[in-house]
Amino acid sequence: MTRRQRDVVVVTGASSGIGRATARRFARQGAQLVICARSDAALQTVAKECRDLGGQVLVVPADVSDESAMVGLADAAVAAFGRIDVWVGNAGVFAYGTFEQLPSDVFRQVIETNLMGQIHGARAVLPHFRRQGAGSLVLVGSLYSRASSPTISPYVTSKYATLGFAESLRQELRGSGIRVHLVLPASIDTPIYQHAANFTGRLVRPLPPVSSAGRVARAIARAPGRRRFVTFVGRTQKAALLVHDFAPGLHGSAARWLMKHVELHGRAPSASTGNVFESTGSAGQVSGGWRAIGLRLLLAAAGAAVLLRRLSR
Repeated sequence: MTRRQRDVVVVTGASSGIGRATARRFARQGAQLVICARSDAALQTVAKECRDLGGQVLVVPADVSDESAMVGLADAAVAAFGRIDVWVGNAGVFAYGTFEQLPSDVFRQVIETNLMGQIHGARAVLPHFRRQGAGSLVLVGSLYSRASSPTISPYVTSKYATLGFAESLRQELRGSGIRVHLVLPASIDTPIYQHAANFTGRLVRPLPPVSSAGRVARAIARAPGRRRFVTFVGRTQKAALLVHDFAPGLHGSAARWLMKHVELHGRAPSASTGNVFESTGSAGQVSGGWRAIGLRLLLAAAGAAVLLRRLSR
């Protein structure tokens, strides 16, 4: 699509992490922003930041798992700014636990948010893109759209399905002037891990090395101006896809070991549904604090030592 000086950009999941970083990024470019998350109070905090950075901002509290709410979000954006140039489907939630540990309603809600939220967003914005004859749909998947891991099966399921949905939709829209882009981050420093549902009985943390949310936001903001369909963020972990594709047994063993000994640690006080069903109610930080120098080095060293030990057996 042809980029305008002041694009109208809708960002879902804008209250923290990658979504908040993405809203800031577009605000610096002077975009007309429509930001969406479940909490109005959280969005108001982000909106003030974005206005201070030069963006015009419309706040629309909504849950992406509600299709009618996504239609209302798209309609509100067009009513306010006349069009939509970029739709960023970013909202997501996380749940830790084996398939048998996770309650069925938690599993279902992760799918409803991470997958059906993308589908509802696409269904809401495509009629507007069709009328304009142009538009960019940027869907945020994950490295787990291409590789799996134990103990997070609903998240992996939702992200695998997002890749399939994006590929099919891209094929259907070829030649329409509407572009579909998929951004696949690896481990990113956001509060999603602190906010995750957790039924493992242990504390959780991301698999190192951890990239900044700003890197993902940069990839998202650049995507509409590029012809590339898929953009990975996190080169080190992307290399694991070679192991996944050509040595699946080794990948499965390593993923299980790393989850057990690196990503899970200590003891959690009790099971929690995190923010799967309800917003935390306040704006989350862009960073989850996972890139603090000491912790980053410790986790990277531990991860490398664990993997080398495993491979040497």
